[in-house]
Amino acid sequence: MRGLVLDFGGVLTDHGDDVDVAEPPLLTASRVAHKHGIRTAILSNADGLWAPPASWHDVFDTVVTSGEVGIAKPDRRIYSLVAGRLGLELGECVFVDDVPMNVWAAVDAGMVGVHHRRVRDTLAELEVLLDLEF
Repeated sequence: MRGLVLDFGGVLTDHGDDVDVAEPPLLTASRVAHKHGIRTAILSNADGLWAPPASWHDVFDTVVTSGEVGIAKPDRRIYSLVAGRLGLELGECVFVDDVPMNVWAAVDAGMVGVHHRRVRDTLAELEVLLDLEF
């Protein structure tokens, strides 16, 4: 896998069981992945006014919001759009979301999908898919 695409609310905001961590664990994992050459993106159904915190700008190669592009998950076109912005094919990307319908749609479009339920489980799955340790 060469790309990691994550939903914002419910995924990148999930601190898991350890509320004392400096940043959400999946954000830390995104930092590690990015440093190892994995292309990273946020894909959110947020409005066009939302943007990630400035401290995240060095972590993500692109941010796609539904409000900006006029397409929302689970429309398959949004998965193609984010993969294209990463310069990757759909099959080179892992998509992580806490909404099953969005994950199913990403898989149907050609991505590898991870349904986020618990931070530690998602991290374990991403370690295998990305061949990294978090």
